[in-house]
Amino acid sequence: MKLRWIGVLGAVGCLAYGQTGSVGGPSTGYVFDASAKMLRQVRGIPGAALMGDAMDLGISAAGAQVSPHGDAALAIAADGSAHLFRLSDGAATERALSDLMSAAASVAFSPSGTAAALIRPGSVQILKGLPDSPEVAGTLSLPSAAGSAVTATAMARPLGAGTIAVSDDGAYVLFGHDGVVDLLPVAGGSRKLADARRAGAMVAFAAGGHDAAVVSGGTLSLYQDVAGASTRQDLPSADASVALAFSADGKHVLISGRSTITVLDRASGDQKVVECDCRITGLTPMGNVFRVNEAGSGPVWLLDGVNAEPKMVFIPARPTA
Repeated sequence: MKLRWIGVLGAVGCLAYGQTGSVGGPSTGYVFDASAKMLRQVRGIPGAALMGDAMDLGISAAGAQVSPHGDAALAIAADGSAHLFRLSDGAATERALSDLMSAAASVAFSPSGTAAALIRPGSVQILKGLPDSPEVAGTLSLPSAAGSAVTATAMARPLGAGTIAVSDDGAYVLFGHDGVVDLLPVAGGSRKLADARRAGAMVAFAAGGHDAAVVSGGTLSLYQDVAGASTRQDLPSADASVALAFSADGKHVLISGRSTITVLDRASGDQKVVECDCRITGLTPMGNVFRVNEAGSGPVWLLDGVNAEPKMVFIPARPTA
């Protein structure tokens, strides 16, 4: 079943561009605007949302990732330092946390945003207890010389798009490299979970536990409890050249190519294919929706209705004048 994108714009009178500070009314979440090098709040609901004003982080941000529930952000400053922020009502408050990794190349949040990974060539640092009780859970060396090559290329992708994923409890990392997928406990050790094509594999954790998904070589492998019995189900995969993710409730798996997203029902095996009039760059969760491209000069596209009738809606770009 193919579903063409649907662009829906609603009139939301209380959501004027000129507002700053604390904002009443609904919010879809936050996005990093690479052109402004700032976070922006998305005001309104999917299909009737506008891009808000830039939020002052107090740093020159080279990049930032926002947690799936929009309550925290990890930003990388121009000098390579990492900064953790608590987000609330359109404002960002920095949370001091010692021993954060320097020179991080990328950030990946866990599915619920309670843990995160700071990634640089050859190593990954895990934070847990987000957003209110953050602490460093540990730092892992990435196995093999591939760590440097992987982080230099694939790690710039948004959460769900790459070869590293972290579980919500901050206890496990999935890493695809050198024709294998490894399960790396933060407490130490490693275990090969699966073989993968030489170019690597897409990996993802489901929220709230240790269920996982791996896509490689045209096969989607679904795992129940990779940290335990690790039962596995293999299914033919759609185009997964861009991203892989679970829905917020874990009932669906999303597999993304450059212009289409396949939504797979884990219970029934049914699939729905959604097309986007955009170039998809990832699957970044924002509550129950997924942002599929980066904020900039054009519209930001969201995948909505994953558990019912998935469709694409968009947030118009801010005027440049």
